[in-house]
Amino acid sequence: MATETVENYIKAIFLVCRESATGEAGMSRIASAVGVTTGTATSMVKKLAGARLARYERFGGVRLTPRGTRVALDILRRHRLVETFLVRTLKLDWAIVHHEAERLEHALSPVVLEALDVHLGRPATDPHGDPIPDRGGRLRTGRFGPLASHNAGACVRVEQIADQREMFLRFVATHGLVPGRSVRVRAVDHGARAMTVQSRGAGPVTLAFQAADAILVSAPSR
Repeated sequence: MATETVENYIKAIFLVCRESATGEAGMSRIASAVGVTTGTATSMVKKLAGARLARYERFGGVRLTPRGTRVALDILRRHRLVETFLVRTLKLDWAIVHHEAERLEHALSPVVLEALDVHLGRPATDPHGDPIPDRGGRLRTGRFGPLASHNAGACVRVEQIADQREMFLRFVATHGLVPGRSVRVRAVDHGARAMTVQSRGAGPVTLAFQAADAILVSAPSR
């Protein structure tokens, strides 16, 4: 079984690769995601390559092997199911469950994980809208785009929150910008790089484009 440290690196590489236009993870991005120096990350990536969990070439990007991808999907499944359990069942604040799940995800046996999934009704996404891999390691992907890409008058549905820092999660929750909510774009100011939006049941709020980019939405309803 992979160690906790190995699992953390594999998960980080997987997520960084998904965000990358090239499908590869740069060493500095991996180091930032794990919270270590680039030198430390490089040493671990070489070990992962030696264990055939990752592919790495000097001065090149990093990719997971099929074996490494299976490990990544398993740890993501555990992490996101734990987050869902903490929010739905234990009623913890969705802004703090990421760090709690980081601690718990490594300890779940396959039996407990399956029981947790059944208990929760086999959810497709976690509280932040991130897809939960199924038992076969399949990861649902949605065609979502940033809120910032929409024009005034558009009505969209929030699907996923990409920025999961505690402060940002508390901010979007305060204004009803959470997965499942309908949001109307009231105004867009390209000069100020900001937009005013309003969630159903909440007042209007002005967001910088940078913040709106972290709120992923589905296509406008017709």
